[in-house]
Amino acid sequence: GILEKIRLCLIKKRLPEERRKYHEEFASNTSFHGVHNIVHAQSKARRALWLLIVAGCLAIVIWQICSRFIYYFSWPTTTTVVVQYVEKVKFPAVTFCNLNRFQAHAVSNLKVIFIIWNIVSAILQKFAMEDKYSQELNDFLLGNQNFSIKDFTRKNGFYLNSSTLLECDFFGKPCYPQDFEHVFTEYGNCFTFNHNDLSARRVSLSGRGLHLLFDVQQDKFTDEPTLGYTDAGITFVIHSPQELPRFDGLGLLTPVGMHAQVAIRQLKSIIQEYPWGECKPDIKLQYHKIYSTNGCLLECKARYIQDWCGCLPFILPGNGTECDLLKFYKCVYPAVYDIEIKGLCTVGTHNSTCPAPCEETDYPTTVTYSNFGGEKAIKYFSTKLKKSSEYIRQNLVRIEIKYHDLSYKITQQQKAMTISELLADVGGQLGLFCGASMITIIELLEYIFTNFCWMCIFLLLKAPEMPQWNNPSQNQPTHKGKKRGIQEC
Repeated sequence: GILEKIRLCLIKKRLPEERRKYHEEFASNTSFHGVHNIVHAQSKARRALWLLIVAGCLAIVIWQICSRFIYYFSWPTTTTVVVQYVEKVKFPAVTFCNLNRFQAHAVSNLKVIFIIWNIVSAILQKFAMEDKYSQELNDFLLGNQNFSIKDFTRKNGFYLNSSTLLECDFFGKPCYPQDFEHVFTEYGNCFTFNHNDLSARRVSLSGRGLHLLFDVQQDKFTDEPTLGYTDAGITFVIHSPQELPRFDGLGLLTPVGMHAQVAIRQLKSIIQEYPWGECKPDIKLQYHKIYSTNGCLLECKARYIQDWCGCLPFILPGNGTECDLLKFYKCVYPAVYDIEIKGLCTVGTHNSTCPAPCEETDYPTTVTYSNFGGEKAIKYFSTKLKKSSEYIRQNLVRIEIKYHDLSYKITQQQKAMTISELLADVGGQLGLFCGASMITIIELLEYIFTNFCWMCIFLLLKAPEMPQWNNPSQNQPTHKGKKRGIQEC
């Protein structure tokens, strides 16, 4: 019934003529330049020439647009460097450690203490424990089951008081040991100046900063040379006050009898989020105020060790039960090795456990050294400390940390192409080669949609006539009704 009526009605209206008329009107009125020249050209040669021109321009446009999209989806970036000069700049945190970790008189078998500390510090920095010391370590563990390496390190490690910190001056004002915050690192007891709990310290002049004079007291703090600890002096690392110190490959060393002058600069790095860069801005740390790869790595190790061993090493962040020596030896040390081998805590790319931070602050340094004190200075300190000249040369370390200038450098990673720039490139190519715009695109879409509808109607016209399912006695009235329907149409 209904489909047959529509088909007969369309046949009566001569559908092919209507389609040809629509095509001619589109070619004459479209804003797509060059198409009307193909339709209205007087000669076949000119029509063919315009057809080649339009086809060539269209091919170039398609090639250019495809290349722009391919470039955009490669997520390109550019890096800009800006140097900003300011009146005041924040001073970083500085963490100091003695290369000699423990007091020599603290325990009779100091070698075992260093082996134990190697097991503890393997959490932060990979150390290999030699099998030849395993029996000696087992005997110590059996006889000292209640031994706490944390308490031992805190009481018998390096300490900071008026006897080890002889001078402290920050920007012309004296500072004292209580201005330093205690922290555990792979070097045992360390002390941080300008830690996060203090208000931000700012300096307004370059060439001045933090001046320190340490006495490492080699006769009291002696490392074990058979285990590779042969140096004497102070190691320190410069870092952001909100971040934990990281000595692994980043610490600066100042040997005894030397004067180190450290000129620092502030470098801020801003990295784009994935897929342009490798950062993820939504990552938050539980025990650190700002995100850093080092802090994320420590928290990752803390989670795995807490799950495997049921305790938490004191050197890692968290609130779990402290691991005793036996668990350090039997569980924590193998767990750290397993984490390294299986890659359970990875750093760097966006799909790693700890991707790169979106923003971080580093402090590149330039260090120069000179011998500490001339003859008069040595005599002055010998009289003041009531120590021999040899003691002064073998124990005192002077460190000066200051800004090179009152500026900071910003290294910012930016998108090489944004959505608006992509649209501008595509629109420019369309306008240059085809004279097309967004209106032209809408016209083409309308034209394609209309032709699709014509195609559906054409297929409908080619369909066979609908079979008659009515009874023979009812055929004649039905046929007359159909004729009336056609006349009405």
